[in-house]
Amino acid sequence: MHSRFIPRVHFSCKNLYMYIEYNNNPLGKRTDDCVVRAIAKALNLDWREVYTMLSARGLRECDLFQKNYLWAELLKSIGFERHGIDDTCPDCYTIKDFASDNKKGIYIVGTGEHVVTIEDGDWYDTWNSGNSVPLVFFRRT
Repeated sequence: MHSRFIPRVHFSCKNLYMYIEYNNNPLGKRTDDCVVRAIAKALNLDWREVYTMLSARGLRECDLFQKNYLWAELLKSIGFERHGIDDTCPDCYTIKDFASDNKKGIYIVGTGEHVVTIEDGDWYDTWNSGNSVPLVFFRRT
């Protein structure tokens, strides 16, 4: 985390979940870099280091690194295990529900269009993605 970055914490006492506003983009840009932000946060790595790792994979595959299969392969190669999330109620199980159910550990959670890190029940993102519906999560084994 850069010293100039101060996360803002938003929480609800009713649900006991926390959204922590977090943007580790070195220039503070709010851009389509959620995959880079989430992986860098989960691994405690520099944003540029993760961007470079993902870019190298994308270059090797001649595809954009934001593609789900590319960042999923990266996570699997460094010891993360992929888990699907039951979709019997896709409109009601949310990121904030997942965070509340997973108070211990670090998770990288994907919605199909967005990626966010959940650490010990708190989710870190540039916006409150708590109402988004998760489809998959990764956890280091």
